[in-house]
Amino acid sequence: MDSERPHPESVSVEISGCSKHDARIVFDTLCACFSSDRCSDDVPEDLHETRPTVWLGTFDVADPHEGARPARLSSPVVADAHGGYWAIERFRRTLDSLFTVHDLSMVPGDQEEELRVRLESR
Repeated sequence: MDSERPHPESVSVEISGCSKHDARIVFDTLCACFSSDRCSDDVPEDLHETRPTVWLGTFDVADPHEGARPARLSSPVVADAHGGYWAIERFRRTLDSLFTVHDLSMVPGDQEEELRVRLESR
C-alpha cells in the first residue's frame, strides 16, 4: 500500500441529459474546487443531434481550492460520480456547498462507490 495515498483521491464524473451550457457550468464550478483533467478551454460540445451526449471529467478531491461559489443552472443536471468512499464523501460535501443536491442512488462496491445525484441551483 502506498503510504502517501492511503485512499483513492479522484472522482470520475459523468453528466448527460442536459444542455452543453449546464454541463459546462457544472464542470467549471467543480474545476474551481478541484484539480481536474478538464481544462478551462475544454468546452462541452454536442457531438450528435439525436443521440445523447455524455460529458466526462476526473477530479482530484485531495486538496480542494477555496472560493468556489454556487452556480446557476438553467435546468436540473443529473451527475454520476465514481470513486473511493473517502473521495465520494468529500465530493458530495462540496456539491452541497455549490448546488441543491438530491440523492438519486448510491451503490457501494468493494473498493468504490457510485453516487447519482440531481443538481439544481441553490
